[in-house]
Order: sequence, then C-alpha cells, then structure tokens
Amino acid sequence: MLIVTTTDNRHDADNLARAMVEKRLAACAQVEGPITSTYWWQGKLENGEEWKCSFKSSVALYADLETALARIHPYETPEILAFPIVHGSRDYLSWMDDQLQQPDSC
Repeated sequence: MLIVTTTDNRHDADNLARAMVEKRLAACAQVEGPITSTYWWQGKLENGEEWKCSFKSSVALYADLETALARIHPYETPEILAFPIVHGSRDYLSWMDDQLQQPDSC
C-alpha cells in the first residue's frame, strides 16, 4: 500500500517520513517537492507550495499509520490517501514486509 500526504515545508515532511519509518509503520518514506497545490480551504481558493510524502506500508498497518500521521501532522485536516500496490518485484515486496512491524507485535 502507498500512503500519501503533503505539508507546507520540507522540515515537517522530513519529520513525518522519519517518524513513520522509525515506528516501522512504513518500510520506506519518500519526500518530494516542492510541488504546487491549488485547493479550496475555508471558502477561499488557495495556491501554495507543499512537500509530498509517500509511505510504503501494508494494508494491515494502514489504520496505525493514519493515526500516527494525524497525531503529528501540522495540518488541521491533513491529506492522507492510500493506494493499493498492484504489482511489484517479489524481492522488493519481501524486503518491505521484513521492514514493517507485524500486526501481532503492535
């Protein structure tokens, strides 16, 4: 599973990435940016620079990862979206599984 969020500065993005990997809720986190986001917020059209964080995790750990992200994310209403990983190399997917905490050990 690939989980994505954004934040308005590199420091916060790096902190989110590190925290999820340290907790073994994500096998890997990638930070990209800056990107430009255009969206409505509180009735006003906004346009701003953001940093995108992508987390590689599992379906079994999604709820824990979402909770952990929401707890430390600086946004009032953070974007947290999940996408299935449909295919991947067997070796990489095995490596991912080895890096993640097992649901029984949470």
